[in-house]
Amino acid sequence: MPSPVFFIDFRADVQTNTMAKLTQLMRQTGLETVVRPRDLVAIKLHFGEMGNTAFIRPIYLRTMAAAIKQAGGVPFLTDANTLYAGTRSDAPHHLTTAIHNGFAYAVVEAPLVIADGLRGNTETAVPVPGGRHFQQAWIGREIMAADTLISVAHFKGHELSGFGGTLKNVGMGGASRKGKLAMHSTVSPQVKAENCVGCGECVEHCSQHALALVDEKAIIDTGRCIGCGECILMCSNKAIEIAWDQEIPRFLEGMMEYAAAVILAKPGKSLFVNFITDVSPACDCYAASDAPIVKNIGVLASTDPVAIDQASADLVNAEPALANCTLTTHTGPGEDKFKGLYPAVDWPLQLAYAEKLGLGSRQYELRKVG
Repeated sequence: MPSPVFFIDFRADVQTNTMAKLTQLMRQTGLETVVRPRDLVAIKLHFGEMGNTAFIRPIYLRTMAAAIKQAGGVPFLTDANTLYAGTRSDAPHHLTTAIHNGFAYAVVEAPLVIADGLRGNTETAVPVPGGRHFQQAWIGREIMAADTLISVAHFKGHELSGFGGTLKNVGMGGASRKGKLAMHSTVSPQVKAENCVGCGECVEHCSQHALALVDEKAIIDTGRCIGCGECILMCSNKAIEIAWDQEIPRFLEGMMEYAAAVILAKPGKSLFVNFITDVSPACDCYAASDAPIVKNIGVLASTDPVAIDQASADLVNAEPALANCTLTTHTGPGEDKFKGLYPAVDWPLQLAYAEKLGLGSRQYELRKVG
């Protein structure tokens, strides 16, 4: 049976502005059923790396927090620390970045809580039902301690998974540093020497000191490498890549197992929201935002995490690519924009595996609200 996925576009007027439509969307999706009086409600989102501008606007989070309060819940904004060295790898830097990017209490009227603590090791071991790769997942403790989970994801391209949406926001985003390391452990970058110019950017940004320059070429110490993938992002010459055919399928399945650990542990207490806005070609972990690949489409909400990601991908792919974006192929309406961005990533694999794990259905019914 198709799962309902509710949808609003960005048409608005003074009687019904975007904030009013967003509140209506959450209520239509079943906010009052998911949130009970006095529930502590974790709003799991990505605060954006410093220098990134594509993350969800904080004013939208204030609207969502207000709706949760109206339903009797006590909302807080949360994310877990990153594996790579950046501006969100420990709680003090993470909180500072969140505030600088606009997620201060004065703006969103909800406190900030880093889910896995000061250094990313405040975690809970959660069973993975039916896991092929993991029997337990290491999740930020405060996410699991919350009564209710509301995932708020910026839907965009992603260099390892094709796209990032609800399932990545919960699975990878909710994991502690130990959990992120477990998922990334099979993703081993390799240097294409012919493309390397010896600039040293990758060496400077490697958190594990796994990169060095030898004869003006980067080399990777696989014993030190943790597979975080930051060097791939940092290299402007495309000199570092992954053995996509062997490692990415395992990575995608592991990420779905981590998502399953969180979501299946909170039956009837989760709601998922995807913002299809500023659809950047790469993750919000990158310290910059390239031009969006398609127009702003709208906001989706569902209690089915598989259906909402499938619907979001379909809506993006139905659009023509915008002029002057990074896409050079798969630019027409109906063409796979994520395959155009990352030809080697078989992104539907993650949705098929999530469906197999019992997280939801790829079949959906899109219902417009308002």
